[in-house]
Amino acid sequence: MNDSAATGAIPPGEKTILGHPRGLFILFFTEMWERFSYYGMRGLLVLYLTQHFLFSDERSAVMYGAYTALVYVMTIIGGSLADKYLGQRKAVTYGAILLVMGHGLMAFEGSGSKEILTYEGQEYQIALDGRGGDAPQIIISDSGQSVITFSDGAKEMLIEQPDVVGLPATIPTDAYETRIEKQDIFVNTLYLALALIIAGVGFLKANISTIVGALYDLGDTRRDSGFTIFYMGINLGSLLSSLTVGIIGIVYGWKWGFGLAGIGMLAGLLTFLFFQPWLEGRADPPSYEKLKEKVLGPINVEWACYLTGLGIVIFAMLTVMNAHLIEEWFVGLLGILIFVFLVGYAVSRLKGTERDRMLAAIYFILAQIPFWALFEQAGSSLTLFTDRLVDRTMFGISVPTPVFQFLNAGYIVVFAPIFAWMWMALARRKMEPSAPVKFAFGVFLAGLGFLSLVGGIAASGSGVAMTAVYFIFLIYWIHTMGELMVSPVGLSQVTKLAPARAVGMSMGAWFLYSGLSNYLAGVIARATGAETIGGQLTDIAAAKATYVEVYTNVAYVAMGVGVFMLLLSPIIKKLMHIDTMGDPSHALAGEAQAGQPMEGGMHPPEKTGA
Repeated sequence: MNDSAATGAIPPGEKTILGHPRGLFILFFTEMWERFSYYGMRGLLVLYLTQHFLFSDERSAVMYGAYTALVYVMTIIGGSLADKYLGQRKAVTYGAILLVMGHGLMAFEGSGSKEILTYEGQEYQIALDGRGGDAPQIIISDSGQSVITFSDGAKEMLIEQPDVVGLPATIPTDAYETRIEKQDIFVNTLYLALALIIAGVGFLKANISTIVGALYDLGDTRRDSGFTIFYMGINLGSLLSSLTVGIIGIVYGWKWGFGLAGIGMLAGLLTFLFFQPWLEGRADPPSYEKLKEKVLGPINVEWACYLTGLGIVIFAMLTVMNAHLIEEWFVGLLGILIFVFLVGYAVSRLKGTERDRMLAAIYFILAQIPFWALFEQAGSSLTLFTDRLVDRTMFGISVPTPVFQFLNAGYIVVFAPIFAWMWMALARRKMEPSAPVKFAFGVFLAGLGFLSLVGGIAASGSGVAMTAVYFIFLIYWIHTMGELMVSPVGLSQVTKLAPARAVGMSMGAWFLYSGLSNYLAGVIARATGAETIGGQLTDIAAAKATYVEVYTNVAYVAMGVGVFMLLLSPIIKKLMHIDTMGDPSHALAGEAQAGQPMEGGMHPPEKTGA
């Protein structure tokens, strides 16, 4: 470490922008465009699955859960290959290429699946006249088309213009049958696109954060500020995508929304490729000679790493395709086995303070599960709820559902600096809550958010009335406050508490359990599934009742877990031995785990999912 770094001065000869290494701004824009593409696609995905491909709510929820789970898990492989062989620069480039391909394929939608209704020997098509929650269901015959609705309890289909389609004005719902006809080539294209995105994120996410850390010497006081700038790029990308990709996808067509997301990712790739020299070799492979070594015939180590990426694509495609066949007990058993292994390692391989801290790290690894399982409803069940059961009219305009995804990033931009100031002010007065207490409050707030939404549903009555939109603003705000308690604390504590020889294993466990959390989120979302036709609800009152039941149950469970965690917090704090470690540093938090500088030059990847 040189003296200039320790004092925050710019090292001699370093080329800077705004006092920071110029490479930081290449990473800023690369990550901004990657988050633009990811969150733009995420905001449309569940609506696309249910309305364009006509997957059931249950199937869509589990697919989404498997997809976000794999995004987390594959960062372990991408990060490991970069550390040992590829280097972060090559890994990020490869990941960005896979992401461009994946997002590009999302734009190939075909004409979509068709729902065929058979009534008295004749066939009719059920479709939506548009996209999103405002698109009415229509029935199409050889002679024309008509808007349809359903009676209370969905016992009868009501046809607005029966003469146009040659049908009675009312048809009992038990008098007809429906089937789904899918375009297999485009359904498989969807699976491949999601798999490419999973693999691309796996190679890009962990490694681009690591490059940011490599730009600064360990004692460089500009490091915190640099990560804050990088973090703002992440949230800027999320905000921009919510206000552009979502609107274009709903108003003009799925392919235009996904296409814009793909263009954003291409912009990120080109930025990274063109300005790579600005990184000044900080993200290069550990050994170019090692990369050239042959491992199988003509295949060298570098190409073996790239082929591993293709293996991830195949595995991810098969997993997402068959996510509905994965037994829940299998995922639960995997979580238990990992827990037993971690505890066994702590007990058998470590002693004294090291053992205590490792046990505390395991606690944080497990304690994240209830929070992310509820928080990640934002991309699945909460999206469908907002689309179908919320009055989204604001200032005379019906706001497309994906736009509400901007709330989380927007709240973080506003409240993260306030939280950072608040923690520091409390610390000066020796009143700052410990990390376990913050975690407990975060989990409690995840449950409280859903309880507030249940209150909003109850306020709308038990009939078909829509829930007021300000309850969506409220749940996102409560969940973001919880995220600011959990996100900057968890991975930071794991990397601080785990002994140096077990940090990599502990980080891997963190991401594995993050993946399991996202799969659990899919299971919860599946429980909210409702009967649909043409991708829209047939019985609004029944759907509201289902949401109330599921969200009430998960809210009380999470709040109960939060209270239990609060009672445990003195024990966990004691295991942490904070008096000999030093208090954790304060981060801005939010979507970016990367916003939290680590001791020893380690920088965890940001939250991806989700």
